[in-house]
Amino acid sequence: MALDSKSRRAVVAGGVLALGGSGLFLASSGEEDAASDPISPTMHGSEETTPVGVDLTGKPILGQPDASLELYYWTDFQCPFCETFERETLPDLVRSHVESGQVRIVFVPIAVFGEDSLTAAIAARCVWEHVREDDPAAYWDWHEAIFARQDGKNTGWADAGNLVSYTREVDGVDADRLQTCLADDRARYQSMVESDVEFAASFGVSGTPSFLVSNADTREQSFLVGAQPLERFTAAIDDVES
Repeated sequence: MALDSKSRRAVVAGGVLALGGSGLFLASSGEEDAASDPISPTMHGSEETTPVGVDLTGKPILGQPDASLELYYWTDFQCPFCETFERETLPDLVRSHVESGQVRIVFVPIAVFGEDSLTAAIAARCVWEHVREDDPAAYWDWHEAIFARQDGKNTGWADAGNLVSYTREVDGVDADRLQTCLADDRARYQSMVESDVEFAASFGVSGTPSFLVSNADTREQSFLVGAQPLERFTAAIDDVES
């Protein structure tokens, strides 16, 4: 089911994470707050390799470059729990911890659910490379637009043709350039995504969304899995900052 940006930014109160036999799911109290104002993220890139071993090349980063903490976010555009996190927690996480300069979020799109997940992760790398120098904030708009189109797993909504079609509705992102990238540069970007998948597995990431909060100075770390509420992120951030 596609969601508009206003709906995706609404915060659902009282989220509780549970673990069932088929994976993670989020139980909600059903009470919704009014939709929050849109956030205005600061996006940037980096070529460094972080103390935990993450190569930041080609990865969008949300927040200030000199933030004291890093939050690595492994995500899959077909992952329903990632969509839940993006809609219910991420906006408040940005307002409470990113806009202050405390945390920067490193987006690492990976493929968990098959070929269309891989195509979407490759598309994310294509788009970021195309916009990062002149209009990095356009990546955020594209990222939001793709999650808003989420419609099940491997139903075809995230194939190359549909991704290009959605991109035509995003200001600042060249859909024709994305189409060319997916056709001509797929192998190069696929190898990068596959490397990210391998690194994630070696680091203990077995599903999405997964998160690592890291303090580069103290090497303190905290790992979270699933569409956790803001309070869990705040506790993890406080743990590694102290």
